[in-house]
Amino acid sequence: MSDCEEIVLQNFTKKAKLIHENSEDTTCSNEDIEDHGQPLFGVQINQHEKPGDPVVFATVGSNRASIYQLLDDGNIRLLQAYTDSSADENFYTCAWSYLDTTGEQILAIAGMKGIVRLINPASCTNIKNYVGHGSSINELKWHPKDSNLLLSASKDHCLRLWNTKTDQLVAIFGGVEGHRDEVLSTDIDLTGSRIISCGMDHSLKVWRLDTDGLRTAMQDSYTYNPSKTDRAFKTVHQHFPDFSTREIHRNYVDCVRWLGNFVLSKSCDNRIVCWKPGRLDQPLDAVRRTDNNVSVLHRFEYNQCDIWYMRFSIDLWQKVLAMGNQYGKTFVWDIDIDDPANARCTILKHNKCVSAVRQTSLSKNGKTLICVCDDSTVWRWEKVTR
Repeated sequence: MSDCEEIVLQNFTKKAKLIHENSEDTTCSNEDIEDHGQPLFGVQINQHEKPGDPVVFATVGSNRASIYQLLDDGNIRLLQAYTDSSADENFYTCAWSYLDTTGEQILAIAGMKGIVRLINPASCTNIKNYVGHGSSINELKWHPKDSNLLLSASKDHCLRLWNTKTDQLVAIFGGVEGHRDEVLSTDIDLTGSRIISCGMDHSLKVWRLDTDGLRTAMQDSYTYNPSKTDRAFKTVHQHFPDFSTREIHRNYVDCVRWLGNFVLSKSCDNRIVCWKPGRLDQPLDAVRRTDNNVSVLHRFEYNQCDIWYMRFSIDLWQKVLAMGNQYGKTFVWDIDIDDPANARCTILKHNKCVSAVRQTSLSKNGKTLICVCDDSTVWRWEKVTR
């Protein structure tokens, strides 16, 4: 860890200066604690705000989802809180999208009960619910090109793709050669053509969304009208991934993200691995289902994080990578470079942040970082360029 610089803040107003050529300060500008006292498992900054709109983020933990505003003075303000009617619910994940008819922002949340709930903050209502998974839901992801398509990853070994505009289940990914244990994380690439998933079976699997069958199913999900037919919508059952490997990790794989045509994934071994399916010189489209090759480019190493369900984040433009550990430290890498081996790492630390950082979320410009922890605390970090 000698290549990481450690930033220690003793109070909320002191700025810890980094000795870098671009003269940047990193500041912990605000800390908040939610009163339920339970771990916060998920956080997402809304990336869909329009110019002039307030920047908001959501956290989930216990049976509550909370929405905050990022204030210009560095503070955060609680705007809304949704509490599930069941005290047994425990939300694990949240994701932002918008209604294509009105432009209103919507928040999808899910967790232990396996129910996807859509919340419209503008009307303060739970507008839709989706039931189908046989167990808890560990992650939600919206399609980057279609604001109505929502992907869910579940403990039931499957992923489901929903059309939230027409309420149709477009596809189920899993089965014959699907995951053999909980699906813990998933992501859709920026082109919207590929899904990657990972789970407790130590495997990572790539699923194509641009096949003829899935394209037709997505189109048909918009035109299907149950009042005009006796037939149920024909959901695609995708039993076979387009690529699968267990060569990257030897334990639970609990977080995965696309980085262009490369993949970032982590397990419980204190490293995030940057890798690619197939050979390094092989186009991703040329990788076949039977191909066993993987190419590891780099390992982003950190320490004191050997528990699972700890998730990293990258910003919208894929320039910054952030990962917390189980003792309150957050590792931040500048990955806007040609060679990931040259990525600069900074460690963010506060004397009051001592609990596991379950998830991080970066703003669109990569300058604001939100961290949520096991002790119900929410932390805001700001990068200031002088």
